[in-house]
Amino acid sequence: MKKQYIYSEQSSLWGDSECLGFGTDDFYVKEINRNLAIDIITKNHYSKSYVQNSYIHLGVFVNGDLKGCLQFGYAMRVNSCSTLVTGTTNKEYLELNRMWIDDNAGKYPESRSIGYSIKYIKRKYPRIKWIQSFADERCGGFGIVYQAASFSYYGEHISPFWELDGKTYQNQAMTNKGNGLRPVSKEEKFLQENKSRAKKHELRQFRYIKFLDQREKKKCTLKEQPYPKHYKENVERNK
Repeated sequence: MKKQYIYSEQSSLWGDSECLGFGTDDFYVKEINRNLAIDIITKNHYSKSYVQNSYIHLGVFVNGDLKGCLQFGYAMRVNSCSTLVTGTTNKEYLELNRMWIDDNAGKYPESRSIGYSIKYIKRKYPRIKWIQSFADERCGGFGIVYQAASFSYYGEHISPFWELDGKTYQNQAMTNKGNGLRPVSKEEKFLQENKSRAKKHELRQFRYIKFLDQREKKKCTLKEQPYPKHYKENVERNK
């Protein structure tokens, strides 16, 4: 089927239809309401939480039915972008904050959704130069969906997470004291007030970056590495 952009039926004030998504007739991503996206993520994502500063919310539609959601926005440390790719402002990058797709969404729905989302973002937000995402060991596969979507791999690190009442929080939620860019949310306040009940986990995270502007790749302060292979590690473990 032909892949194409999805536009609004009604023209904008400037006379052009608004780009809303990208894909094929039977599988596409399209903008959805923020509250709907939050509801999908909190009910279905393994963390049971969403990132407050997400601002691009894309639904995954299979044969017209909503089967998943991707949320893009800032990193937890909004202005950390320039330490990762020299010269980047906080309006020139995105982080894939959350993604959940129904198991019954067909073949390779994650990599297809990511690829179609990138197509949409390049058209709708031409200022975006690169997109970062992390895979952690709870997902399995060490980020194989990003490998399938041709992201570059920039190594792994250990990050602390906190589990409380069935929800998982990143460490920043425990340490955030509030500032102009990121005030303390109700969920963060609840976590901090109940630290004695929270369980801390140390998890491996794998960093992936997709450069929409290839010139920016030369400015990356990290060294690109070969993709990690989860099956190879399992073989080594079982010897």
